[in-house]
Amino acid sequence: MASPDSSPSVVPLPVFPAASPSNSSSSTSPPPPPDSSAPPPQSSSPPAPPSPPPSDRVHHRHLVSLVGYCISEQQRLLVYDYVPNDTLDYHLHGKGGTMDWATRVKVAAGAARGLAYLHEDCHPRIIHRDIKSSNILLDINFEAQVADFGLARLAGDVNTHVSTRVMGTFGYLAPEYASSGKLTEKSDVYSFGVVLLELITGRKPVDQSQPLGDESLVEWARPLLAQALETENFEDIVDPRLEKNFVASEMFRMIEAAAACVRHSGPKRPRMSQVVRALDSMDELSDLSNGMKPGQSEIFDSREQSAQIRMFQRMAFGSQEYSSDFFNYSQSSYRS
Repeated sequence: MASPDSSPSVVPLPVFPAASPSNSSSSTSPPPPPDSSAPPPQSSSPPAPPSPPPSDRVHHRHLVSLVGYCISEQQRLLVYDYVPNDTLDYHLHGKGGTMDWATRVKVAAGAARGLAYLHEDCHPRIIHRDIKSSNILLDINFEAQVADFGLARLAGDVNTHVSTRVMGTFGYLAPEYASSGKLTEKSDVYSFGVVLLELITGRKPVDQSQPLGDESLVEWARPLLAQALETENFEDIVDPRLEKNFVASEMFRMIEAAAACVRHSGPKRPRMSQVVRALDSMDELSDLSNGMKPGQSEIFDSREQSAQIRMFQRMAFGSQEYSSDFFNYSQSSYRS
């Protein structure tokens, strides 16, 4: 990455400092107020800086910290702390080599803590909207840091709002969000469940190289999740690259958490704090059940879901980035 001195065309602007921990000895003074006697800006002035994203107001060890931003002509650049070990997507699906089981468990737990902080400890609460393996960065110790708040929304902005513009990444979208535009924290929970399935299976969320009907990771995994939890035989669902080198009790917990997160009904999914406790072995797994069988949903119809996935695929035209201003199924097709 080039240094600021080597990019004179990029105009540095004041930063939005990330919130510091309470025990931090450092401080950042706010910029002085503008001079009221200064003449009004002319039309040739540089464009105004963008409104700070939600990430400038939060600070957590499992969230990437926003350092500042730059504007150069029509480009808008957010600057985050450097995280050296690339993304979870790179290590699972790229050229990063096989990630061992202990690291996968650590990444899952860390990302869950970061997302739980956004959902339950921020004021106002924040919905990320684009949780995926490529938005989970890994620091020098392979601790997870959730990144890319570009689509994030404050929960107070969406409690009663149904958007006609669905934003996110194909393969991670919760069915009720994709179909109705209704966004809640449980939409993020579903996406996180897909990430857990990636960690368990090593498969991509959508893989066109798989046989017809098995392209969707969630669709392929649903029956195998229930089977694994019933028999405690994980052979059919676990990433073969692990070569059976995993702790069975930890695998059971991660499979249980993944099955709960990807339930078809949003209200039946757990809160992220429940997922954290399950992954940390701090709570009974019954905390995730909501009275339902593992990996199952009382309203799930796989034929309907498969038809919708095929329609999503046709609309995406081979792209995993999904945005729609017009795709809006009737919300009545999903009973809470």
